[in-house]
Parts: sequence; C-alpha cells; structure tokens
Amino acid sequence: MPLTRRHFLQATGLAAGGMALTACGGGQAEKTATTLSVYSWWTGGGEEAGLKALVEDFRKNNPDVKFVNEAVAGGAGDAARKKLASRLAAGNPPDTFQGHAGAELNGYIEAGQLEDISFLYVEEGWRQVLPVSLRSLISDGATSYSVPVNIHRANMMWHSPKVLERAGVSDVPTTFDALLEAMDRVKAAGAAPLALGEQWTVQHLLETVLLGVLGPRDYGKLWTDRLGWESGRTRDALETFDAVLDFGGTYAPGRTWQAASKQLADGRAAFQIMGDWVDAYLGRDLSLTPKKDYHWSPVPQTAGAYQFLSDSFVLPKGAAHREAALAWLRTCGSRSGQQAFNVKKGSIPARTDTDPAPYGPYLQWALSQWRTDEIVGSLTHGVVAKNEWVADIGTALGGFLKRRNVPAFQEALARAADKHI
Repeated sequence: MPLTRRHFLQATGLAAGGMALTACGGGQAEKTATTLSVYSWWTGGGEEAGLKALVEDFRKNNPDVKFVNEAVAGGAGDAARKKLASRLAAGNPPDTFQGHAGAELNGYIEAGQLEDISFLYVEEGWRQVLPVSLRSLISDGATSYSVPVNIHRANMMWHSPKVLERAGVSDVPTTFDALLEAMDRVKAAGAAPLALGEQWTVQHLLETVLLGVLGPRDYGKLWTDRLGWESGRTRDALETFDAVLDFGGTYAPGRTWQAASKQLADGRAAFQIMGDWVDAYLGRDLSLTPKKDYHWSPVPQTAGAYQFLSDSFVLPKGAAHREAALAWLRTCGSRSGQQAFNVKKGSIPARTDTDPAPYGPYLQWALSQWRTDEIVGSLTHGVVAKNEWVADIGTALGGFLKRRNVPAFQEALARAADKHI
C-alpha cells in the first residue's frame, strides 16, 4: 500500500513544550518517580551525542524519571526495526520508539500498535511552528501518531576539494553528465571517484538519481502511479544510476557510511552521495574544517528540491510508563529539546522558531534551504514507501548489483510497485 496523503498525515506530527511529568494529589502537583524506556538506533557519533543532549533537556523537567536507553546498533535502523517487530508482536513494547515520519509508520498504524496522540496538538499548538512547506501536509485535522524531532536531507553530495584540485576538476558538478566526467578525471588521477558502503547506501544513491533525472513531480508519482516505474524516463534514470555506480566499484556489505566518509576525509575519494549526517561526522567527529577539508552541494540536477527524512517518536499501545512517554514526546517537540538535539545530531529542527546561531556553516545553509526548497520524501529513510515496499525494492536492487541488467532491474521494480500501489 503506497503512502497516501491520509497516511502521511497520520504518520507525521510535531510536539512542542517541555511539560513536566506530574501527578495531581491534594490539589498540588508532585513529581512521579518512574522509568522511561526509549528505543532507537542512535548508538554512535552525532546520533548518540544528540540523544544524550535530548535526555539532558528531558531531565530538566523530569528529574525523577529513570531513563533507560534501549538503542540497537545498525545502519539506517534495519536491525532495530527487526527486533522491534518481535517485541511488538509479543506484546512487549518499549515506552516509546524511534521511527521515520511518513509511510514507514503505516504498518504499525494499520496493526493498531500506536496510540493516537492528536490531543497533544490541541494542547501545544504545534502546527503554528511547522514550516509552511510541510504544514499543508499535516494540518487538515487528521489523526497524528508521531512527533518528529528533526529534519535531515538525503539528496546531498559531499566532496573533497583537495582531491578535485589534484584531478583538475575546477567546478563542482551540477549535472550527471558533468559528474561522470569529473569522476573519470578523478579515477585517472588515482583516487576513488565515489565512496560507497553497504547496500542501503547504494539504495540512497538510487533515490537521489531518480529525483535528479525525473524531477520532484515525476519522482513523487513513482509512489502513487505504478506506470511511472515502466516509463522511458525511469529507464533513463536507472541507466544514469548504473553509469554513476560504475565509478563506485562493487558495494561493500561490511563498510559503514562512516567508513565511506573516512575515504573522503583521508583524501582517498572525491565524492560521497549521502545524507547530511555526514557533516557532523566530518566536522565534529573527525575535526575537519567545513568548506576547506570538505564541501557540499545538492546531488546533481536536484537543486531546489529538499529530499527530506525525519526521525520521530511514537506512543506504543500498552506502554508500561505512558505518562513518562508523553513527557518524552513533549520534550522531543519542544523548542529547547529540538535545539539541544539537532546541534549535536547534525540535523535541523522541524520547528521554524529556531535560532540559527548555534549551528555550523552547513546546518545554517540547510535551515535556509528547508524554508525555500520544494519538499519531497526519501525512499530509503521511510517517507514515501512503507517497510514492505522498501524491502521489495531492496531485493530488486540486490539482484541488480549481482547482474547489472537495467531492463531486468526496471521490471523487478515495476513488479514491486504492483504489490503496493
């Protein structure tokens, strides 16, 4: 089942305010000592740092709540989601869990595993602090199930200025033809043209190429119109993807996106197409200087489009500590919580009342882009297709990586769309 407007509205929400967790007795509010289990896949780098900052903000208003970190390691949350599915099926949910806002949450909603938290919208007035570009997608009164804590951008290309200079590439490519020419020069100069990691990073590359070749409108149709997958323009996009992939070599199942970014940092690779969490890794974790040791631009042919994803938290039905979970959701949506989290995480707040001063050069640029660009959703990170469809696309991609047959790949993608549209 594809992401529809109704499902997007259901799966995306925003909370504000850091309301204290209280229980009323004798006419006075008093703190309630309890436990809060938070399930995520934030286990390292900026993700872990952001989570710690969010917990610190939560504790300001909820000092008596014991925080239990149930994070599960694994790139893009694949391992965490598999373990979570088992827990939900067994009736043993965490108090709250992370999920990408959008179609990724549809399965949980359809299975009746999430509580409706629309009442929080009424209490907090959240729609007033959403970006105009996103507000129209979530403000028509539909039921809401999640609280997005941030916004990431998927269609980003990172490059090493030093590697490009050595290869004689003076201009950062803005078209795929120019990118292929630049990567050819980099290869001739002895560096890796494109840094890739495990399969999900290749799928991330795929969705950005689809956006670049098709444009926002036709890219959006892929998730609502099965015929889009059989079109000649989609074939063109897949052939462009195949040509770009030639410069990335064979993908490496054991290589994380951080290891791929390290190739860029060490001057061993020229380009990496990856989400903007790369900025936090290169700039903070590796102490590189933005705009000198590394730089960024939208993926070729995607300027003016913001391919977004959003980490969010939900309230599972049967949560053992429901009131603590609601207090967590309020913190996740609050101005102070989002500010604390995103500065460390390497993303921007979902709220518009953000002070840009604490953010670095890239994130200040991203804040300005988010307010003006056309917004489209990410495939790999849960916005446009629910988990089952993403899995089918992953299967088709796995077959393509073995055989590199574009017509067969397109047919497999069309068959996958048949199951879900």
